Amino acid sequence: MARIIEGKRRIIKMSVDDVIATVRSYQKITQNACCYEHLRELLEKSDFYIPEEK
Repeated sequence: MARIIEGKRRIIKMSVDDVIATVRSYQKITQNACCYEHLRELLEKSDFYIPEEK
């Protein structure tokens, strides 16, 4: 689970599982990108969610 740490700037501390899930999501979304512009377009249309620890 991710944890938001308040300070001058908000920081998100992620677990190893959260990082792996984010990388897998990124790889799934970007696997068919043919160029940098297409990659940016795909990522702009996508949302990444990380569950927050309570």
